[in-house]
Amino acid sequence: MTTTHLLYLHGFRSSPQSAKARLMAAFVAQHHPAVTFWCPQLPPSPREAMEQVAQGIAGWPGAAMAVIGSSLGGFYASWVAQHKGCASVLINPAVHPARDLARYIGEQTAWHDPAERFFFRPEFIEELRALDVSGQPAAGPELALIAQGDEVLDWREMAARYPQARQVVQAGGDHALSNFADYLPQVAAFLELAR
Repeated sequence: MTTTHLLYLHGFRSSPQSAKARLMAAFVAQHHPAVTFWCPQLPPSPREAMEQVAQGIAGWPGAAMAVIGSSLGGFYASWVAQHKGCASVLINPAVHPARDLARYIGEQTAWHDPAERFFFRPEFIEELRALDVSGQPAAGPELALIAQGDEVLDWREMAARYPQARQVVQAGGDHALSNFADYLPQVAAFLELAR
Protein backbone atom coordinates (compact mmCIF):
# COMPACT_ATOMS: atom_id res chain seq x y z
CA MET A 1 0.00 0.00 0.00
CA THR A 2 1.30 3.44 -0.93
CA THR A 3 1.96 5.79 2.00
CA THR A 4 0.06 9.06 1.62
CA HIS A 5 0.38 10.32 5.22
CA LEU A 6 3.64 10.41 7.18
CA LEU A 7 4.10 11.26 10.85
CA TYR A 8 7.54 12.06 12.29
CA LEU A 9 8.06 11.89 16.06
CA HIS A 10 11.14 13.53 17.61
CA GLY A 11 13.01 12.34 20.67
CA PHE A 12 13.42 13.48 24.27
CA ARG A 13 14.43 17.17 24.58
CA SER A 14 14.23 17.40 20.79
CA SER A 15 11.83 19.19 18.44
CA PRO A 16 10.67 19.50 14.83
CA GLN A 17 13.90 21.50 14.38
CA SER A 18 16.03 18.36 14.67
CA ALA A 19 18.30 17.68 11.71
CA LYS A 20 16.51 14.40 10.88
CA ALA A 21 13.03 15.92 11.08
CA ARG A 22 14.04 18.81 8.80
CA LEU A 23 15.80 16.45 6.38
CA MET A 24 12.74 14.21 6.20
CA ALA A 25 10.38 17.17 5.72
CA ALA A 26 12.54 18.59 2.91
CA PHE A 27 12.94 15.19 1.25
CA VAL A 28 9.17 14.57 1.30
CA ALA A 29 8.42 18.08 -0.01
CA GLN A 30 10.90 17.70 -2.87
CA HIS A 31 10.41 14.07 -3.92
CA HIS A 32 6.97 13.10 -2.59
CA PRO A 33 4.79 16.25 -2.65
CA ALA A 34 1.61 14.16 -2.61
CA VAL A 35 2.43 12.97 0.93
CA THR A 36 0.88 14.74 3.93
CA PHE A 37 3.76 15.23 6.40
CA TRP A 38 3.38 16.17 10.06
CA CYS A 39 6.04 16.57 12.74
CA PRO A 40 4.42 17.97 15.90
CA GLN A 41 6.22 19.48 18.88
CA LEU A 42 5.54 16.88 21.57
CA PRO A 43 4.83 17.92 25.16
CA PRO A 44 6.95 16.39 27.97
CA SER A 45 4.06 14.25 29.24
CA PRO A 46 4.02 10.95 27.29
CA ARG A 47 0.26 10.64 27.83
CA GLU A 48 -0.38 14.15 26.54
CA ALA A 49 2.04 13.60 23.65
CA MET A 50 0.17 10.51 22.44
CA GLU A 51 -3.22 12.18 22.99
CA GLN A 52 -2.07 15.07 20.79
CA VAL A 53 -0.78 12.67 18.13
CA ALA A 54 -3.92 10.50 18.24
CA GLN A 55 -6.09 13.61 17.73
CA GLY A 56 -3.90 14.83 14.90
CA ILE A 57 -3.99 11.55 12.96
CA ALA A 58 -7.56 10.54 13.84
CA GLY A 59 -8.68 11.13 10.26
CA TRP A 60 -5.62 9.54 8.65
CA PRO A 61 -6.08 6.22 6.80
CA GLY A 62 -4.30 3.52 8.81
CA ALA A 63 -3.49 1.46 5.73
CA ALA A 64 -1.97 4.44 3.90
CA MET A 65 -0.07 6.10 6.73
CA ALA A 66 3.31 5.48 8.32
CA VAL A 67 5.23 6.78 11.30
CA ILE A 68 8.92 7.54 11.76
CA GLY A 69 10.36 7.98 15.24
CA SER A 70 13.80 8.77 16.60
CA SER A 71 14.95 7.73 20.07
CA LEU A 72 11.97 8.34 22.42
CA GLY A 73 10.03 9.10 19.24
CA GLY A 74 10.81 5.54 18.14
CA PHE A 75 9.17 4.22 21.31
CA TYR A 76 6.17 6.43 20.58
CA ALA A 77 6.16 5.32 16.92
CA SER A 78 5.73 1.70 18.00
CA TRP A 79 2.68 2.71 20.04
CA VAL A 80 1.22 4.65 17.08
CA ALA A 81 1.90 1.77 14.66
CA GLN A 82 0.21 -0.65 17.05
CA HIS A 83 -2.89 1.51 17.32
CA LYS A 84 -3.17 2.44 13.63
CA GLY A 85 -1.92 -0.85 12.18
CA CYS A 86 0.61 1.02 10.06
CA ALA A 87 4.23 0.76 8.97
CA SER A 88 6.97 2.30 11.08
CA VAL A 89 10.59 3.37 10.78
CA LEU A 90 12.49 3.36 14.06
CA ILE A 91 15.73 5.36 14.29
CA ASN A 92 17.88 4.32 17.26
CA PRO A 93 14.61 3.74 19.16
CA ALA A 94 14.37 3.97 22.93
CA VAL A 95 13.53 0.49 24.18
CA HIS A 96 13.27 1.05 27.94
CA PRO A 97 12.46 4.76 28.34
CA ALA A 98 10.79 4.32 31.73
CA ARG A 99 14.11 2.93 33.00
CA ASP A 100 16.41 5.27 31.10
CA LEU A 101 14.57 8.56 31.66
CA ALA A 102 14.08 8.09 35.42
CA ARG A 103 17.41 9.88 35.96
CA TYR A 104 16.12 12.93 34.04
CA ILE A 105 13.29 13.78 36.42
CA GLY A 106 13.47 17.51 37.06
CA GLU A 107 14.06 20.61 35.00
CA GLN A 108 15.42 20.01 31.48
CA THR A 109 16.54 22.24 28.64
CA ALA A 110 15.38 21.84 25.06
CA TRP A 111 18.13 20.56 22.77
CA HIS A 112 17.59 23.12 19.98
CA ASP A 113 16.93 26.07 22.28
CA PRO A 114 18.68 25.82 25.67
CA ALA A 115 16.76 28.89 26.82
CA GLU A 116 13.58 26.82 26.61
CA ARG A 117 13.00 24.76 29.73
CA PHE A 118 10.52 22.09 30.74
CA PHE A 119 9.96 19.88 33.76
CA PHE A 120 10.10 16.11 33.41
CA ARG A 121 7.79 14.92 36.18
CA PRO A 122 8.00 11.66 38.18
CA GLU A 123 4.53 10.58 36.98
CA PHE A 124 5.78 10.61 33.38
CA ILE A 125 7.65 7.36 34.11
CA GLU A 126 4.37 5.55 34.75
CA GLU A 127 2.90 7.17 31.62
CA LEU A 128 5.78 5.68 29.62
CA ARG A 129 5.12 2.23 31.11
CA ALA A 130 1.47 2.52 30.07
CA LEU A 131 2.51 3.12 26.43
CA ASP A 132 4.86 0.11 26.21
CA VAL A 133 3.74 -2.26 23.43
CA SER A 134 6.91 -4.36 23.43
CA GLY A 135 5.03 -7.53 24.37
CA GLN A 136 2.78 -7.35 21.30
CA PRO A 137 3.54 -8.54 17.77
CA ALA A 138 4.19 -5.84 15.19
CA ALA A 139 0.96 -4.48 13.70
CA GLY A 140 2.67 -3.40 10.49
CA PRO A 141 5.99 -3.56 8.65
CA GLU A 142 8.94 -2.19 10.62
CA LEU A 143 12.32 -0.83 9.53
CA ALA A 144 14.86 -0.29 12.31
CA LEU A 145 17.91 1.92 11.67
CA ILE A 146 20.38 1.10 14.43
CA ALA A 147 23.85 2.56 14.99
CA GLN A 148 26.28 0.36 16.91
CA GLY A 149 28.10 3.54 17.93
CA ASP A 150 25.02 5.00 19.68
CA GLU A 151 26.48 6.74 22.74
CA VAL A 152 23.10 7.08 24.51
CA LEU A 153 21.28 3.77 23.98
CA ASP A 154 22.49 0.15 23.69
CA TRP A 155 22.20 -0.98 20.08
CA ARG A 156 21.91 -4.64 21.20
CA GLU A 157 18.74 -3.82 23.15
CA MET A 158 17.29 -2.14 20.05
CA ALA A 159 18.09 -5.12 17.83
CA ALA A 160 16.64 -7.55 20.39
CA ARG A 161 13.45 -5.47 20.80
CA TYR A 162 12.67 -5.52 17.06
CA PRO A 163 13.63 -9.04 15.90
CA GLN A 164 10.88 -9.11 13.25
CA ALA A 165 11.85 -5.73 11.78
CA ARG A 166 13.96 -5.22 8.72
CA GLN A 167 17.11 -4.10 10.50
CA VAL A 168 19.87 -1.92 9.12
CA VAL A 169 22.66 -2.05 11.68
CA GLN A 170 25.35 0.53 11.03
CA ALA A 171 28.88 -0.09 12.28
CA GLY A 172 29.90 3.00 14.22
CA GLY A 173 27.58 5.96 13.82
CA ASP A 174 25.99 7.89 16.68
CA HIS A 175 22.71 8.39 18.51
CA ALA A 176 21.69 11.26 16.23
CA LEU A 177 22.33 9.05 13.17
CA SER A 178 24.19 11.97 11.63
CA ASN A 179 24.24 10.28 8.23
CA PHE A 180 20.44 9.93 8.12
CA ALA A 181 20.40 11.60 4.70
CA ASP A 182 22.07 8.46 3.29
CA TYR A 183 19.05 6.41 4.35
CA LEU A 184 16.30 8.66 2.96
CA PRO A 185 15.89 6.77 -0.36
CA GLN A 186 15.75 3.46 1.53
CA VAL A 187 13.16 4.82 3.96
CA ALA A 188 11.07 6.19 1.08
CA ALA A 189 11.22 2.85 -0.77
CA PHE A 190 10.34 0.88 2.38
CA LEU A 191 7.31 3.09 3.02
CA GLU A 192 6.39 3.31 -0.69
CA LEU A 193 5.87 7.05 -0.32
CA ALA A 194 3.34 8.49 -2.75
CA ARG A 195 4.61 10.78 -5.47
